[in-house]
Amino acid sequence: MAEVTDADFAAEVIGAELPVLVEFTADWCPPCRQMGPVLSALAVEEGERLKVVQLDVDTNPETTNAYKVLSMPTFMVFRGGEPVKSMVGARPKRRLLEELSDVL
Repeated sequence: MAEVTDADFAAEVIGAELPVLVEFTADWCPPCRQMGPVLSALAVEEGERLKVVQLDVDTNPETTNAYKVLSMPTFMVFRGGEPVKSMVGARPKRRLLEELSDVL
């Protein structure tokens, strides 16, 4: 799973052709670490339909503030350069896929 930063967010997320699931995460966040294997599996299984990336909120404050992210993990789906869905909190892969079904 790719990591994005303030510097490359526009190119990697806003400019992406596929929908992009961004996990706003932090090293100190246990639920974020719990989601790591789930998101890695999702990136492999849905790679043709969905790009999955992580953004560390502590080292990328510009993007974090621009999207008003206050809780971790926060998941945002971007399509055509715009955020189209937002979810907060860890969840099992099955539930995450269900919640993503309307944007894939």
